[in-house]
Formats: sequence, C-alpha cells, structure tokens
Amino acid sequence: MSTFDIPAEHDDAGDIPIIDIRSGDRSTPFEHYVEPVSKTTKAIKFLENHPDVQLSPAAIRRIAFGAVEPGLLDGARLDRHRVETGWLTVITYRAYTLMLSPAIENDRLLDEAHYAADPGTTDTRRVVLSMPTAHDTHAALVYADAMDDLLTAIDRASTRVRKDNPQEVGRRIVERSLTAVPATFLNPGHHPDDDLDIVDGNSRWASCTSGIEVPASWIGNTNSPELRPLLPSHLMRLDLSDRRDLVRKVIKTAYQQIAANPGESKAARGKRDQAARVLNAMTVPVQVIVGYTDDDPAMGMRRFPVAVRSLLMRMNIGVKPFEPASQNAVSAEEIVTALSDAGELGDNAKEMKDVLLGRADVTDAMKTFGLNPTCRELRFALVVQQLTRKERRLNAIMAAKLDKRSLHLSHRNGPIIELGLRSYSTLPRETTASVRTALTTGCLWQALVDHEWTVENIDTDQAVDDLHTRAENGDTPALLLLGVIAMTTLVTSGHLLAPGGSAEQIVGGIKIMRSSVGTVISTVLNTKEGRLVLADAIKRLRAGLHPRWWADGQLVERDDWKGRDFNAHLRLAANHGFNSDDYPDDPTDTEREEQALTDFQKSLTGAATALAFLVAMREENGTEDKIPWVEVEASFTHLRIMGEDLSDISERAPRK
Repeated sequence: MSTFDIPAEHDDAGDIPIIDIRSGDRSTPFEHYVEPVSKTTKAIKFLENHPDVQLSPAAIRRIAFGAVEPGLLDGARLDRHRVETGWLTVITYRAYTLMLSPAIENDRLLDEAHYAADPGTTDTRRVVLSMPTAHDTHAALVYADAMDDLLTAIDRASTRVRKDNPQEVGRRIVERSLTAVPATFLNPGHHPDDDLDIVDGNSRWASCTSGIEVPASWIGNTNSPELRPLLPSHLMRLDLSDRRDLVRKVIKTAYQQIAANPGESKAARGKRDQAARVLNAMTVPVQVIVGYTDDDPAMGMRRFPVAVRSLLMRMNIGVKPFEPASQNAVSAEEIVTALSDAGELGDNAKEMKDVLLGRADVTDAMKTFGLNPTCRELRFALVVQQLTRKERRLNAIMAAKLDKRSLHLSHRNGPIIELGLRSYSTLPRETTASVRTALTTGCLWQALVDHEWTVENIDTDQAVDDLHTRAENGDTPALLLLGVIAMTTLVTSGHLLAPGGSAEQIVGGIKIMRSSVGTVISTVLNTKEGRLVLADAIKRLRAGLHPRWWADGQLVERDDWKGRDFNAHLRLAANHGFNSDDYPDDPTDTEREEQALTDFQKSLTGAATALAFLVAMREENGTEDKIPWVEVEASFTHLRIMGEDLSDISERAPRK
C-alpha cells in the first residue's frame, strides 16, 4: 500500500538518489533508521545539565527523540544569537521533519485574519489567536487558546504557506536550517501539552510534507485503512512515542515501495522516485532555541516572545518578504508589547494592550475606558490617540521598533492603520483593500501629535452634537476627536477615498485637494461648514443613511451621490471652501494647459530639491559607494522619456 500521493515522474538520467545524511562513518550503505530511545539518554543528560539550557524535561525529550543522530547532541556546541532585548541560545542538529510542527500563527496572515476586536466577527475558525506569552522560567512560548483553535490555525497557516511559497524538496535534501522554539499549551484537552514549533522555515516544512497521505489508523483512533493527507494537526494529536512510530512507518513504507518496484519501466521508476523524494524530505536541519538571557536581569523571561519574534522578522527577508501590511502589523504588535513592558500604557495597562492588539475579545477592556465596544471607530480612535502621544520614552520605543533614528509622523501611520483596521477585519476583502489604500495615503495630521487629547464615548447622536459644540467653542481635543471619528467613518464607508483620477471631472474640472485623507480632514476641520458636515456625516452613516452636503447655507440630502461623489466634493471644499461662489470659473483650454505646465515645473523643482537633499545626506553620512544601477535605472528612464516629450512640445534652445 502506497502512502504517498505525489505525481509519478522520474529522472531520465537515473533514479532519484536517497541522500546520505549521516555525519559519521560512510563505509556501509546508507539507510534511514530511527534510533531507539536508549540512544537518547546521554543527549538528554547533557541538555539537562547544561547551564545555558532553560527547558522543561518534556522539551528536552522532544529534542533528543526527534534528532536523526541523537548521539551528536551529547557535548554539542550551543550558539548565541543577538536580538534587540538580549541573547537567544540555540542548538543545531538534524531532525526528523514529522517531529516538528509549523508555526501556530503565521505573521504573513495578520492583515487577513478576522479579529475578536471586530464586532462583526462570528466565524471563530478565522479569529486570530492570542499572542503567546513567556513561561516563567523556561525558554518556551505559552499558548492559552483552546487546542481546537490552535489546530485549526496551524492547519490553515500551513496550507496557505504551502500554496504561496512552494519549495523544491525531494530531489535534494533540505540544507537551509529551520528555526524552532519549544511551545506549551495551557488548554490541551486530550492532546499533548507541548511541542517544537517552527518560527522560520514553514515553507520548507510544508513542502517536505506536501502530498504525503497515510492510513487513517496511523493518525487517529480508527482502524480505517483509508488514506488521508497528513496535516500538522494530525501530528500534534499524537504523543511523543506515537509520533516517532509514525516516522518509522513512513520510512518503512517508502523502502517497501522501492523494493516492490524493480526494473526500468516508467511506472517502476516513477514509484521509486516517489519514495526517494519522501525519504529525502524526512529530515531537516534545525536550530532550536533552548535559552534566553535578557539584557535586564529583572525582566527574566518576560520578553522572550519579543526576542523570538524579532529573530523571525530578521530572518524573513530572503525567500519571500512580508507584504507591507503584514510588516506593519508585526511592527505594531512589537511596539504595543514593548510599551506594555516599559509601563507606558497607563494604569490599566493590560486592558489597554488588549484593546490595541485586538486579538482577544475587547468588550470588557473597552468598558474599562468607558467606551462602547460595538463602536468600531472608537477603538480606531483609541489606537490613534495612544500611538500619537508625544512622550519621549514612547517615541523612543516606537522609533527603535521601526528601526528609525528619529520618529516622524509618517512612521506612525502604518502600525496605526493595521491595528485600527482590526475593528473592520470582517469587511469584504475588496472594501478592506480600498480602505487600507485610502488610509495609507496618510491618516494622521500634525495636530494629533502636538496636542494632548483623549477618546470619549461618542456613541450617540447627542454625544456627537455635544462634541461638535465643544469643537465650535475652540476645544482643541474635541476638535481632534471629531476629526478622527469622522475620518474613520467616512473612509470605512467609502465616502473618503484615496485621490482618484476622475475626481475633478465629478466637480466640473475644478482642482481638488489631492492630499492624504488626514490632510483633507484637518483642512476641512478649519471651517465652520466643514465641522458641521463631518459631525452630521458621523450620525447619518451610523444610521445607514447617505451623508448630507452643505449647499445654499444649509445641509441638504444628496441621495443620488455615491461615495466617490462625496469624496470629490469634500476634496473640492478642502481646496476652495464650501461656498460655491468662491470656486474659480471654469478654466479655458489655454488656462488648463498653462496650469499643467506650471504643475509640471513645480514637480521638477520638488524633485530637484529631493535629489539635492539625497546628495547632501550622502555627504553628511560619508557615503561613497555608488548607488546600484538597478535602483536608479527606472529614474534615468523617466528622465530620458520626459526630456524627449518636453523637446517634442518645446522650441529649440537659442544658440549663443
């Protein structure tokens, strides 16, 4: 019986060889062999007595039992890796692939998951898991979620990474090391309460196990011979001994398949190649994190999860870098965790951390701050408020996590967007993409940093009216809160968009403000009509109605307007005000051409200034290396084409 559902193919140059992975005597023919438990005794004793190993006995057994050559662990060298908060200690060896499990949570999916902070989240299978915490004394990640949720998440993440980033495994062995960390589960149910989880190398692991099918009786409480795809959850349900037995069975079946298919026929060679690929994928080099030393001894193991994640982010830059949204999401979580560790989240630090991260149910935490948990825009506003505070310590932590020398307003934008959007994670994907695009233009403005302000429970029409009244009376914190709530409400409802090409056509060809959504809001807030329109829009959109517009000295309904119509008129008002008498007359064709030339020449001035700034910065930093051609080729091409186009419509330069 075959246990492998891999397409039958063969190498015309000969059978795929089974790669010898032994490190010692190679005088005898090589064959995969799972060492007996008795061969792990010395390795276990060595790791238990090593002063730099901070693991539980169960984690040490997993390392020794999963090693291809456990004897090499006895006296093995331990290495140290520097991370932001201290030092991680690792041990490197070759392990059986099926003795490891892929990452429980894949950071690449953070921008796609459904979050518990979103009132619309009902599909618990897609709710992102809580962040792991640190064990009190061991170098292990602790997961508090129910085991069924963990197993669902690990299968989903592994399937996704297998699809997104397949690796060539089988014709050759895996040679690039995976990185793993011991994990402990607080709510294991009837499953094992520990594992070795990969934090780097999930694509390699997934490709190693891709297509392997085993009898159901091998992975569950059933006698069925039916073949089933091997999933991470199947492995995590097995105790340590049964997992080792599964490795033996897969190896034994592969050799049986080779022996049962002699000869040079295409079918026979294809079967042998199938088995050889599986055997070559059955082992991987792995470095397991076995200890952690914090730069601040008083922190103990508290920052161990942060140290592991920082190592992960440093590693995930080669094969398939994170998308910007996922990078921002990871950076945001690191920022919030660091702020919490540093005591920068106030008196109710745990509740504030939960609200900002949005992974767990935030109902009680939001109520702690007097906020209605069903109002998504209030949580978004709280994220903005907390991450725009101007405290020196907070800014230093954010700058360090973002790898910036100093913190600018634009640097805060990405992390704020990703944390804020967790309140809207169940919106349709196309809507979320549009919202993220609009916010990415810039959802902040300088006053949010320059002034102290707080988030109030603006959850009724009366509360909106009171906030508007205070803003009218010169209350700056009220004005800022009004602006943030209005911006979030308009953007997420599709009434404030990224600047589009057709916006001028909607308003009759008059120039609109093509700046960030934050700049549009801050500009409109400076007018009496703008404040009224924004406050009214909050109430109307909450009620499921179209926002009204200011015309003829009053608010009027525009039921025929779509979101892009409101967006274009709001951007028009940001440029010219709300009084149509102030709008310029429709320009003539000649005036439009002149304006286009002026805009082009202004853009050249800006580009020249930016280039001069770059040159000055290189001189200041003492940079002498030339910029690689691949980085500037596109710029030279643009300049050449622009020069040709400008020459086509310009007179020749006069001769001297």
